[in-house]
Formats: sequence, structure tokens, C-alpha cells
Amino acid sequence: MTTDKILDQAREVLAIEAAAIEALASRINGHFTAAVNMILECKGRVVVTGMGKSGLIGKKIAATFASTGTPSFFLHPAEGIHGDLGMVTSYDIVVAISNSGETAEIISILPTLKRIGVPVISMCGRSNSTLVNNSEVFLDISVEKEACPLGLAPTASTTATLAMGDALAVALLSSRKFQPEDFALFHPGGSLGRKLLLTVENVMHTGEDNPVVAPDKTVKEALFTITAKGLGVTSVVDREGKLLGILTDGDIRRGLEKGHDFLDKPVESIMTKNPRTITTDKLAAHALNIMEKNKPRPITVLPVVDSEKRAIGMLHITDLLRQGVV
Repeated sequence: MTTDKILDQAREVLAIEAAAIEALASRINGHFTAAVNMILECKGRVVVTGMGKSGLIGKKIAATFASTGTPSFFLHPAEGIHGDLGMVTSYDIVVAISNSGETAEIISILPTLKRIGVPVISMCGRSNSTLVNNSEVFLDISVEKEACPLGLAPTASTTATLAMGDALAVALLSSRKFQPEDFALFHPGGSLGRKLLLTVENVMHTGEDNPVVAPDKTVKEALFTITAKGLGVTSVVDREGKLLGILTDGDIRRGLEKGHDFLDKPVESIMTKNPRTITTDKLAAHALNIMEKNKPRPITVLPVVDSEKRAIGMLHITDLLRQGVV
């Protein structure tokens, strides 16, 4: 094939699949609403099942349901007839996917599902099929033609099925008033989860790793503390541990430009008083926002204080970046 023919065929595939998805819009009707309401009223889980390529799409649909507030799992129909149907209860709902509506493995589990008393939502390409005739709700995923030029490989039909599954998931998400915080709860390892769940307490340096010095210590002594803790800063605290100010290695470098006598001065004479602070319960993302938007220039550290203004920790911007809070 020439380059032009390759590109033309690729564009034709995309056009066929786009048309298949667009055609679904006219089928978003009372059947779709019934499916959504059935799932919302379900006291158990949504069990998605399908064979072959439909099964692969079903796994993705089940995963999308589960991550957006609708408890769900995928059941392989062939495994179902060999014992896995024991995972299905009368409180569940089954979403069965079969383009033909006659997939043997799907049809074989229908009698057991009926005995259990599980309602079935079919996603099917043929309205007059065994699957549809044994379903409570039918979602039409038929396509005019497959993108495969041989008309054999599921292409447009699987794309349409996936899109219908996404439409269901989003409708359910909206109906449940699912929020970003809820999404983060199910994705603690993702960047959104880290932004919405990670707090300052999870990231800060505390205890022996928290640099503090007394106000009457010399700058030289403070420098030893800063170097030992490796955060480029130390909190200056009174006898009760309350924060008075901070001293950074940058402050010391700028002071040394005026002479070595600077090292013998008391810390309280050169510290930055009333620095920006944060508490342990605040989100790490909020701390990053404070650092980046500090005026007149961004800062890299934040002392962590308690309700009595005691310096109980130190937060460095590199800790936030390392945790993916960006």
C-alpha cells in the first residue's frame, strides 16, 4: 500500500467509528434512564460480563464504574458456569455485553441468573436476540458496519460499546453527586489522590529531623544546625518551643558578604520574623500553593506549627514535589 492509501484507510476507520458513536445519541432514551435508575437502586454491585473482545471492553466498563462510585466487578462468563457465578447475589445487577446477543457463554449463565433473581441489562447489537429477550433493559449498541474492511474484527461495535459504558458511568457519577475528593479516595496512588488526600502531617519533617535553635544562639551555631538537618533553614523558637522566626542558609550567605563578624551575631538579630506557617491538618497541595504564591517571591520552606504556635515541623518544597503534589 502507498502512504496515501494507508492514511486514507486510517481516516476511514476513524470516520466509521465516529459515526457509530454519534449514532448512539439517538438511542439515549427511556431504556437508558431505566438502566441508570436500576443501578442507582441496586443494593449490591454491578456485575459486568462479556466474552472475547466484548469481555475486554466489559473489564474497562467495570473498572470505570468502580472508580466513579458504582461498586462493580467483571465476571468472565466461561468461568461463571464453572463456579464463579457464586460471586453473584440477588442484590446485584448484571450488565451483559454481546454484539450478537447469542454468545454461547453468555446465554448459558442466563438461567442461573434468573434463578438467583438478578436483573439483567443487556448491551447488544440485535434487538431480537436471546440475550435481549431475557433482559429487563436493553441498550442498543448496534452499528451500521464494522471499521474492519472484512467486516469480521469487532472495531466500530466495541468502540460503541465502550462509549455507551462511559455514558452510563458518567450519568451515574452525576446522579450520585460524585466529587473529585471521592475520586481521589479510590485513586490514592494517582496524582489527584496525592493532591486531595495528602496532608502536611504526612510529608513534614518532625522530631529529630525538625531544625530548631534558640534566639540567643549565634549565627555560626545556627549554621551547624541548618547543615546537619539538610533543609536549608531552621526555626527560631523560645523556651516553650513557640516560633519566633526562621533563618535560612540564604540569609547567612547574604550576611557573610558584610564580613565574618556576622557569624557571631545572635540569631534573633537577623532572623525573619513572622514567617508564613502552616498546620498539620492542611492539604499538602495547599502548602504548595502558599509557597508558590508568596510575595514578593516564592518560598521553599514552611514551618509547621500547632494551635499554640509551637514549631513542630518543617516542610520543604522538594518533599512536595517528590510526592507528586504538583
